[in-house]
Amino acid sequence: MEGMQLLEPEELERIERDFAGGLPARQILEIFRPRGVQLSEATFRKYVQVGLLPRSRRVGRKGKHQGSRGLYPVEAVRRINAIKKMMAEGHTLEDIKRSFLFHRNHIDQLQRDLAEVFDGFEEKLGERAFGGDYRRTLEEELATLRHRARELVRDVTRLGSAVSARRDEKLRSQ
Repeated sequence: MEGMQLLEPEELERIERDFAGGLPARQILEIFRPRGVQLSEATFRKYVQVGLLPRSRRVGRKGKHQGSRGLYPVEAVRRINAIKKMMAEGHTLEDIKRSFLFHRNHIDQLQRDLAEVFDGFEEKLGERAFGGDYRRTLEEELATLRHRARELVRDVTRLGSAVSARRDEKLRSQ
């Protein structure tokens, strides 16, 4: 990690708080540039394509004919930090793809997708005129599903950590 200074946990937490809504790729690159972390836009795109980083979502800009821009979930910053740390330790991109980091990306995407589905249901519930009892039943079912989804994500994460930890231990011992 000669000449490269990765982000400390406190810095990552601050960035995640400050940019909870996401960041454009250029801004993510700017976070790492002054730290000597080699990361080009092409490399960033490659990390997204191979599944190491989450995909962006299009967000419209305010104002007429302003178009939209791609925002990456803020956890991309934490992932890049982890990728660069693993590379500095001698791991290849293939090693990293086989690590839990790769699976974590898919788990995070699943979590975002489920939240989006549930938020959509909640919005529809607010728009529709349901009878009081039926509305309560639907709201309770939605709350139950959100809770079950959180438990599922937690369990999948725990399993992924356990399975990958063994593999990562083998990588370190090679």
